Amino acid sequence: MNVYDKAYELAKALEESHEAKDVRAARAAADADPDARRMLFDFQKQQVDLQQRMMSGEEPSAEELESLNRLYEVLSMNPLVQRYFEAEKRLSVVIEDVNRIIGNSLSALLLS
Repeated sequence: MNVYDKAYELAKALEESHEAKDVRAARAAADADPDARRMLFDFQKQQVDLQQRMMSGEEPSAEELESLNRLYEVLSMNPLVQRYFEAEKRLSVVIEDVNRIIGNSLSALLLS
């Protein structure tokens, strides 16, 4: 068994999962609405900017975090964006579960 082949199989299975299909469908629906698309793009840009700064060691201010949370709440009022956020969360849960399964297996291997 080649571990890389299995990794590609896992990636393909995740890509073909219901959760990933739901994310793609929800994003397409949000992108079809110009306002939803623009708001979602702006929100994600702010998220990425904040994450990059945090990875560089910069601590975001409480105001920045609160502003991003308020924007998330406002965006969630749009049904198309809310559907996308919910689909994204479900996919994240699957990915976290897979990571936990792999992590637990490696922990058992390394600690035995």
